[in-house]
Amino acid sequence: MRNILKLLVFSLSTFLFFACGESSQEEVVNVYTHRHYEADQQLFDQFTEKTGIKVNVVSASADELIQKLELEGPNSPADVLITVDAGRLHRAVEKDLVQSVESEILSKNIPSKFREPNNKWFGLTFRARILAYSKERVDPSELSTYEALTEEAWKGRVLTRSSENIYNQSLLASIIAHNGEHEAEEWAGKLLANMGRDPKGSDRDQVKAVAAGEGDVAIVNTYYIGIMLNDSNEEERKAAEKVALFFPNQEDRGTHINISGAAVTKFAPHKENSIKLIEFLSEVEAQNFLASINFEYPVNPSATYSDLLKAWGDFKADDINLAELGNNNSKAVVIFDRVGWK
Repeated sequence: MRNILKLLVFSLSTFLFFACGESSQEEVVNVYTHRHYEADQQLFDQFTEKTGIKVNVVSASADELIQKLELEGPNSPADVLITVDAGRLHRAVEKDLVQSVESEILSKNIPSKFREPNNKWFGLTFRARILAYSKERVDPSELSTYEALTEEAWKGRVLTRSSENIYNQSLLASIIAHNGEHEAEEWAGKLLANMGRDPKGSDRDQVKAVAAGEGDVAIVNTYYIGIMLNDSNEEERKAAEKVALFFPNQEDRGTHINISGAAVTKFAPHKENSIKLIEFLSEVEAQNFLASINFEYPVNPSATYSDLLKAWGDFKADDINLAELGNNNSKAVVIFDRVGWK
C-alpha cells in the first residue's frame, strides 16, 4: 500500500509538473528516463536548440517508470520511455505500454538487431558484458569463454552481481538462446560454485573487489571501466587501472552485448515530437557524443568510437536480435532461483 501511495504521489506531481510547464503554443516532448547521465541532458538541450521542442524529463528507476505508465494509463503525459537493457524494454512491450513506430531515419540509422521486430523500441547505445581480470594474477591466455569460467581452475576466483540484476539476467537469457535451458542451468550452477564471494554489489564493486584481491576475474559492462578510469575519485581510477578487459567467446557466438533504448509510449500526447527526438538521438552527431562522454558503443554504424573504446580493440559481438533477451528473461530468473544464485 505504501508503494502504491508513493506512486500515486509521484504520478500526480509529474502531471502537475508537465501541466504547469507547458503552454498551448509551446512544442514539447515529455521523457521518462532511467538513464542518469549528464550527457543525455546535454543532448536534450541540443535537440531543443535545433528544433525548438522543449524536453521535459522525469527520472526514476526502470521499474518505477513502468509502474507509473501502467498507473497513468491513457492519461499519462509521457511521450518517450528511455531505459537500460532489452529485458526492461521487453517488459514495457509485454505490458502494452509502448507503440510501433515507422521511421525511415530510424531504420537507416539503427541496425535491425538493435530494434524490436515490430519497431516498438530502438537501441541508442550498446555495451559489452566482458571479463575484467587482474593484470597481476591472470594471464589472458587463460581466458576464453563465459562457459570456461565454470572449470575447476577458476574455483573461488569469479566475481559478479546478484541474480536480481537485469544485466546478469540478460546474459543468462543469451546463453539460453544459444545453448538451451538445460546447459544454461548447468552453467549458472557451476559458475555460482566458482565464485569468490556471494554475488553482490554493482559492476564498479566487482572491479574494486578484483583490485583488492577478493577474486581474479569479474563479469562487468564495458562502460563502467571507462567511467572508472576517468573518475575524479582516485580510488575508482586506481581500481580500474589494476584490471584489463577480455572479450569472451570470440571463437564462437561472440561477446554478449546489451543496449540503452527508447520507445514511444502507447498514449504519447506528442507522438511526432517523440519520433523526432529518437531520430535525433540516432544521428551520427549524437551517437558520437554518447560514445565519447559515456564510453558506450554507438548503434549507428556510421558513428565513431571514442579513443578509449578504440584502444580496447575491435571484437565480435553476439549477433542475436536483442529482443531474444526479453523473450528469455523469465526463464533466466527461474534458473537463477533453482540453482540458488541470490
